[in-house]
Amino acid sequence: MPGMVAFGRRWGIASDDLVFPGSFELFVRVLWWIGTLSLYTLHKGKFDCSGGRVLHSYLVVLLILLAFIILSLCAIVYVSAQGTITNPGPRRSIPVLVYVRAMLYVPELIWAILGAIWVSDDSQGCRPAEVGAVIAAVVASWILLLSTGVGVLFVFDPLGTTHPGSQSQELLGVRDLESSQGSQLLSTARSVAVRVWESRLRLLCCCLPRDESHRAAFSSIAQLVSGFFSDTDLVPSDIAAGLALLHQEQDKMEQCRDPDEALSHSPSSPIAEDLQAELEKAAHCMQFAVAAYGWPMYVYSNPLTGACKLSRDCCKTQSAEYDIVGGDNMGCHFSSVLHSTGLQYRDFIYVSFHNQIYEIPFFVALDHKREAVLVAIRGTLSLRDLLTDLSADCENLPVEGVSGTCYAHKGMSQAASYICKKLLNDGILNQAFTIAPEYKLVITGHSLGGGTASLLAILLRSSFPTLRCYAFSPPGGLMSKALADYSKEFVVSVVLGKDLVPRLSYPNMEDLKRRILKMVSNCNKPKYRILLQGCWYELFGGEPDDFPTEMDNRRKEELNQPLLGEESLLIRSSSSYQGLASEESPVHGSHLPLFLPGRILHITEDGPSRRSCFSQVRYRVQWSSETAFRSVLISPRMMADHMPDAVLLSLRSLTQDRPFNLCPSSLSNSHLNVI
Repeated sequence: MPGMVAFGRRWGIASDDLVFPGSFELFVRVLWWIGTLSLYTLHKGKFDCSGGRVLHSYLVVLLILLAFIILSLCAIVYVSAQGTITNPGPRRSIPVLVYVRAMLYVPELIWAILGAIWVSDDSQGCRPAEVGAVIAAVVASWILLLSTGVGVLFVFDPLGTTHPGSQSQELLGVRDLESSQGSQLLSTARSVAVRVWESRLRLLCCCLPRDESHRAAFSSIAQLVSGFFSDTDLVPSDIAAGLALLHQEQDKMEQCRDPDEALSHSPSSPIAEDLQAELEKAAHCMQFAVAAYGWPMYVYSNPLTGACKLSRDCCKTQSAEYDIVGGDNMGCHFSSVLHSTGLQYRDFIYVSFHNQIYEIPFFVALDHKREAVLVAIRGTLSLRDLLTDLSADCENLPVEGVSGTCYAHKGMSQAASYICKKLLNDGILNQAFTIAPEYKLVITGHSLGGGTASLLAILLRSSFPTLRCYAFSPPGGLMSKALADYSKEFVVSVVLGKDLVPRLSYPNMEDLKRRILKMVSNCNKPKYRILLQGCWYELFGGEPDDFPTEMDNRRKEELNQPLLGEESLLIRSSSSYQGLASEESPVHGSHLPLFLPGRILHITEDGPSRRSCFSQVRYRVQWSSETAFRSVLISPRMMADHMPDAVLLSLRSLTQDRPFNLCPSSLSNSHLNVI
């Protein structure tokens, strides 16, 4: 629902978000009140020290003050738990209760100051237990006051200022905002939102330089993010509740699906020769994609011995022959690459760990086992990489011989162009093929590296017609349909399970927002119950809860009409709202559709989705299409399935036909050895 309006502004918290913080503070205050009452009862009539009368008065007033605070918190928690997300009527008294609770902070602050003065001046001669109790009360008061201040900063919304213009905007209504006045208000709100998001990005990336490329990236990302949230009035807890509902809804649909609908393959069943061959090549290339991450991934994958192995090579003076390595001052990155790939120094043509926005690390090596010149590109590992990821505008990428519109993800397109220029203009590939002229070119990478590798393969295809590319967990919003179809000849994408990143695109995120709006609008349970049951389901599993909806009692002919709750969550008519009545495909809106590259190998776990950490897991694999990744799947493994070590583990399991444990710590120290 819309953020709560109090003290003349809208906040990033709703009236039904006070159940949990209020309950926690209530618990603390009750314990505090009981402790103060016990102290007062035990020492009643015995305050015979020099400041005894002051201490007596302090405890009496503190008990009364705590009692009023406890009553106000009880009222806030009770009222905040009423109604549903889109039915705030039973909670209309929350602002008044918040004002009352805020007024009680004034005497509490005064009493905390008086308590501190008594401890410092008038506590001589009093018993240590009495003095300690007062000190504890004073410290607790200050901790709670400071915690409240921090909480206010967290829920402060820079865009929440209410003024006559915003009131008139609400009175205009959703449909009337097509007028000139409504358009002007929305344009002003949009520009303010962009400036706020730019400020947040600059604060987050305060350690980065303020050059033109960074300013352009900040502006582009701010416009993207502010535009995505501009047509809704959801607070973060609404999104969390919607995700919890959507996860259970998706799990129910998955349980109802016929297991024979999808044709799957595993090493123990007949597999087409091309699939088996591609699996083996992908498993081999994945070790290089993992190695490109340098020492952090090596230590993560080898927690017991990784740091010790690298410590022998890090921080020591490098010999002159290491001149091919750039951007690795301590030598730890290159040392981890040597350990991970099993290659010798002489097998490397060029290694760069130079990292700027749109300029990501990569290395070029001779893979004698597969007779290939291999280019491995690193994935996201820094703030600069994250800015490259989030520069998600479309950029033209003309390719000779490709019919149709050619465009791609801006950040990865520029990163691919940077690497392409280095490879060609600096003669890196010429040097490699001079040494091994019969070898073929293979490009690989994971995540950001996978997307960049796919675009780099497209750029180099005309010069190297036999090249191959293996992109692991590439982003879904990568390239146009024309480029995606063109890349099927030489690019293979590998996606594990319910990985979020290959499903990330603006249309998919609009679809996710639309589904969240529908779930929170229709559910007739209070938010605190949704969140509690959602947390229980995520942690311990069980059967998905069958949440009744506000549509259960509606007549069938009313189901096509927009719900009042849905309209209340929207600031203006948007693609999200227009798509609420449809359960089909995502709404693209004004953003161009982007797709995964090449042919897609989809790896899934064979068996129940929930297992203990040390359970044995087998995988199955099948060729898939881009339509299978047109919606975001909510799952506890949506990020874990994106990790490069998890992708490598699944490929090793498929090629070696043996199960693996799910725990990273259970992996052997040779986890990254040559396959």
